[in-house]
Amino acid sequence: MNILVCIRQGRDGEINPFDACAYEAALQISGASVTILSMGPESTKDFLTNLTRLGAQKGILLTDKAFAGADTLATAYTLALAAKKIKPDLIFCGRQTLEGDTAQVGPMLAIKTGYSLITNVLEIQGVSESITCKTRYKDIEVAKLPALITVERINQLRRPSIRSKLAEIEVWNADTIMADKSRCGLIGSPTRVIKTYENESGKRKCEFISPADINKVISEALSREKLNIKTYGNVPKSLKKVYIVGSEPMEFAKSVSEDITVLEKSDENTIADIIKREQPSAVLWASDIWSKRCAAKVAAMLDLGLCADCTMLETDGEKLIMYRPALSGSIIAKIESLTTPAMATVRTTDENVTNILVTAGFGVRDYMPQIREFAARIGAELGATRKAVDNNFMPYDKQIGLTGKTVSPPVYIAIGVSGAVHHIVGMQRAGTVIAINPDRDAPIFEYADYGIVADFEDIYKHL
Repeated sequence: MNILVCIRQGRDGEINPFDACAYEAALQISGASVTILSMGPESTKDFLTNLTRLGAQKGILLTDKAFAGADTLATAYTLALAAKKIKPDLIFCGRQTLEGDTAQVGPMLAIKTGYSLITNVLEIQGVSESITCKTRYKDIEVAKLPALITVERINQLRRPSIRSKLAEIEVWNADTIMADKSRCGLIGSPTRVIKTYENESGKRKCEFISPADINKVISEALSREKLNIKTYGNVPKSLKKVYIVGSEPMEFAKSVSEDITVLEKSDENTIADIIKREQPSAVLWASDIWSKRCAAKVAAMLDLGLCADCTMLETDGEKLIMYRPALSGSIIAKIESLTTPAMATVRTTDENVTNILVTAGFGVRDYMPQIREFAARIGAELGATRKAVDNNFMPYDKQIGLTGKTVSPPVYIAIGVSGAVHHIVGMQRAGTVIAINPDRDAPIFEYADYGIVADFEDIYKHL
């Protein structure tokens, strides 16, 4: 059993955390021969060499000036050429990177290699002539080999042993994999970043209240009408022939067009055929797992640019301009597509959330029984920050934020949440936000309507 693991070095010099989980999952397959593959500058060789100490039999570095500046489609094209040369039985990828946060490369790579695909894997239950996995929403999926899987943050990458040895690193360039340089790197990328901005969206004016006022504030917030989800573009002109897959992206579509057609959610081949035949100017998708996966597959099939997790759209009547958070939400990128139709997944919300969502941060882990009791008493669902999930005191399906889900309940209560930007992008469209934190300078208060500066223990008697 030969397994290829695609790995990216993060901006901090460390392995992307999702890729680390994919690597560990591959190393746990009994009897497997593991090869790690990365695309980057020549300096990445030392990074890969150190990772082979954990158990990989070989490492391969794709490095060439022609590869620089690649978007997801150009990256998938280059990795696919390497994979076809290696011919593994399985390809393991992390769900996404923390820099781009798109979750596109895995599905695109599966299309470019012709491998079957399972995404959002939480557990590998068996590997033989097929691979059986438990996925993020607890569905069991089976894929015949050769197959590609994308892995969630499901484990911890092992440390090297004292007796570990370094493996060979092969360095391949564009000629080695017989790449068409016009399809690689920046030149081959169908999406372009026009400009970047510091992300300050979602900020509110916080009114600090006493713990005794919390029940009154919750009652008043629930009496108001639920906040509508709308884009905030100022669109002077309208695009012709915009298609949306499912009804969820409708508000985004209305912000750029009056000529909107809704396509039923079906398989990628059917949708790709419609797009080829009808030639719309833009195609918008929701941000649920199915939509992201299908959009990436269709983009790879048609060699179209795809922008992920857009929070705003605008147009000059000819082009679709897309805005999305990047670098864990710290910046907003303004992006255009060089291919037609322009395609984007847009930040739709989880509609299965009740009127009140109570989100717990890692700092209040010792008070979870009381927080659960409070949430049950007011009929609220529970959410969690990424750190709470990473430290295994809340399940992954409760995670709110850039690498979790997006929600917009009428009332959002953040308990012990610091307010990191990657969390804010998942809840900034909530109605009334109430933040509880003992640190008055915590960033969460910049995104809250009401703030209580106190330890949870001090305010529990008022809840």
